[in-house]
Amino acid sequence: MTEAELFGQLVRENRRARKLGLGQLAEKANTGAKHLGRVERGEKQPSFELIIALAKAMNVSPSVFFEFERLRTDQRFVKQQLQQLLHNRDAKQLQKAHRILKVMLEP
Repeated sequence: MTEAELFGQLVRENRRARKLGLGQLAEKANTGAKHLGRVERGEKQPSFELIIALAKAMNVSPSVFFEFERLRTDQRFVKQQLQQLLHNRDAKQLQKAHRILKVMLEP
């Protein structure tokens, strides 16, 4: 996952924690909902001004959007990463991955 995608995921996580809709946050941060959606999906990189506006709108420090290591160690996130890694693999590749994980994880 790219830094832009991680940033967007942290914005989305904080927005949802505050029970804000995409349009509500976009309005508070003086940006368009479509643009904010693209930022949350990691398709667009926000300007410095937008980062500050989002932080103010959610009453958080801008630094919370850059806590990539915390996100990378989140169990749900790691499972999602594993699913993405295994997606579209053929049977032989999946069997190989299974054998490797089994050796690593079983006592």
